[in-house]
Amino acid sequence: MHTNNAPRGDVPTPHADFAGLRRLDARAVGDSVALIRRMTPADLARPTPCSAWTLADLLAHMTAQHNGFAAAALGHGQELSHWSVGPLGEDPVAQYRDAAERVIAAFAAVESPDRAFTLPEITRTRTFPAARAIGFHLIDYVVHSWDVARTLDLAYAPGSELLGAALPIARAVPDGDFRLAPGSAFGPGLSVAGETGTLEKILAALGRSPDWRTPLSRDHHPGPVRGAAGPDTAS
Repeated sequence: MHTNNAPRGDVPTPHADFAGLRRLDARAVGDSVALIRRMTPADLARPTPCSAWTLADLLAHMTAQHNGFAAAALGHGQELSHWSVGPLGEDPVAQYRDAAERVIAAFAAVESPDRAFTLPEITRTRTFPAARAIGFHLIDYVVHSWDVARTLDLAYAPGSELLGAALPIARAVPDGDFRLAPGSAFGPGLSVAGETGTLEKILAALGRSPDWRTPLSRDHHPGPVRGAAGPDTAS
């Protein structure tokens, strides 16, 4: 989630099963960790689908967002220091993994889907129910996992359950000219053919071109990320 003035607070609560929502969010985060583990230091300079961002920029953003959402889950989201994007450390993969584990643990400790989260990058005038806030986090890490996969020329195959939860969140994110503003979370939505797969529909709804490819290429044939996520069978 980039800094954004869009009315994202109008996105409906995405998942009736709060435990299931947290499980799917953890899966999306786990996929991102599996992808980040496959990068090398040289990859940090690669361009990404996020306009003007290198992989180093994207990884720093993803790490900071985990820290911010973890703080929000623990009742400290109003403190802007938790959301600040800092420099990558000597071991950015471990730094990212630690932040991912931190946010998953913080979400697991939230007992009620109505627990108030303060998300100052969206608004400082209201809070969000936990279920809605975790839905924001989930959609960010489905899309950012794809960003990383495309940057590294790797396949990304989240399961149909995760994609099924992510699609209505993506479609509910307001669209408009504000998405063209610097720092907007997503670009303007793109149109797709009716037979397009679920992941591609999510990406297009959030302004990502499913056809984006890194200008650089690797000398290997990438395989899918193995882990909690299986192949997408939804359409």
